[in-house]
Amino acid sequence: MIKKILIVVLYFVLFLQINAQDIHYSQFYNSPQNINPALTGVFNGDHRFMLSVRDQWRFVPVPWFTLSGAYDRKYFIFKGDQHFIGAGASFNHDRQGDSELNLTSVNLNGAYHRILAPRHIVSAGLNVGLASRGFNSQTLTWDKQWDGEVFNSNLPTGESFGNFERVNFLETGLGLNYRYQKDSRTFLDIGGSLLHLFKPNVAFYGSDVSDLPRRISLTGIGQFRLMELLDVQLHILHQIQGEYTETLFGGLGKIYVNQQRGKQFQLHAGIGYRTAKSFIPTIAAQFNNIYVGLSYDVDTNKFNDILNSNKGGPEIHVRYIIANVKPLKEVKVCPIY
Repeated sequence: MIKKILIVVLYFVLFLQINAQDIHYSQFYNSPQNINPALTGVFNGDHRFMLSVRDQWRFVPVPWFTLSGAYDRKYFIFKGDQHFIGAGASFNHDRQGDSELNLTSVNLNGAYHRILAPRHIVSAGLNVGLASRGFNSQTLTWDKQWDGEVFNSNLPTGESFGNFERVNFLETGLGLNYRYQKDSRTFLDIGGSLLHLFKPNVAFYGSDVSDLPRRISLTGIGQFRLMELLDVQLHILHQIQGEYTETLFGGLGKIYVNQQRGKQFQLHAGIGYRTAKSFIPTIAAQFNNIYVGLSYDVDTNKFNDILNSNKGGPEIHVRYIIANVKPLKEVKVCPIY
């Protein structure tokens, strides 16, 4: 068992480089503000609420847990209907390992959307937020707490962290997106974003410098109507952050079980693939404006070969959209003489 744990730690240090990675979701299309601020406000409706949870590698001593919440809406503050504003906020919390190494951030996102033609929209977005990164030294054990037979937590650690268990920093980012929308069921989003624009220093010791690398995200999400009862969604994500790269792609079939107004019901099923050798089966259901998506990463990489396991991580996304009832336009019911 000790040998396996040492191999796992070595794997993280040499191959995964976890200090350079942001939170990431396999269903990235269900966490738009974390991918690109230009996607803020791009949806059919007026208010959107989203909740995301990911629990990864629970079967090893260093599990990762990620929680996100987001809200965004549209503002029509300009004259005419050729442009509008999207505004939103998001919350992220990520925790991993015995030290409970964690990252918590609160972000504000805004986007300007310009309708170039009835089916073409270009968007530019901005992200500003505050983040806090820390760990819990009380959950760790040290060599001086080994009494010759077992670890004794009552023995002094010989370590002093002072005020260096947490560091706060500013988050910034920019994004662009192009949308082609034929109708509510056929559309295409192509975009890119640059996050951690100013590469904040996330070192715990004030005299050290450890700049958080910029993250470049490139995305393509398309939905196409094949027949009255069936749509298909294709999606791809490519991310670069320092020496870390990730590519994820996949597809979903969307079956319209019931299209009666007030009783609309859809079932979605598909699969994705991450180039880190993970397969991602996904199912989802939508009733009217309530959506729930569930996926599970099935890892087939060396990490699972070491532990003789093929376990990965479950991921759940919940979305609720509110569409305001639009007032009737003022019309003349009879001629005035």
